[in-house]
Amino acid sequence: MSASFELPAPSRFTAGTVGEPGQRTFFVQASEGAATVTLKVEKTQVAALAQYVAELLADLPPVDDLELPTDDDLALVEPAVAEWVVGTIGVAVDDGGDRLVVSFQELRPQDLEQDEDDDDDPTDEDPDVGVATFSLSRAQAMGFVRRAAELVASGRPPCTLCGRPMDPTGHVCIKTNGHLK
Repeated sequence: MSASFELPAPSRFTAGTVGEPGQRTFFVQASEGAATVTLKVEKTQVAALAQYVAELLADLPPVDDLELPTDDDLALVEPAVAEWVVGTIGVAVDDGGDRLVVSFQELRPQDLEQDEDDDDDPTDEDPDVGVATFSLSRAQAMGFVRRAAELVASGRPPCTLCGRPMDPTGHVCIKTNGHLK
């Protein structure tokens, strides 16, 4: 059974990476008091979460720049050791508390193997699956959005022809049909 976490007022919430572009591992991390929770995510999950949170924030009152977390607040606490790998992510707005609630569910092995004919609902609660819920201030959410945008942009540059990431050692582009540019 995996551990579950609930941080109703984390002092920090961020995304970060370990490794070189092309070989990076992405994490989300939250801290409250002495507790630090680190979860492994995919780059696309970080990008999608940041985009969705940015859209939600656009409909809420603006955040004062003085309230935003600093770069030090957004750095990963090392060593970054993931509790588990994230499968699904949910976001809700808590109007009463003026907070965004972000919920991460652990990736289940059956999520990887699920056939189209399978009748299992992926949202069915499984007591052995970890869940982490963090309640963020709008300033923390905006800090996360900015940090995530920096992380995603700092990866390998895309090929101008096919859009796939280019490796430092070269790139075999499908648009050149096996020929060099």
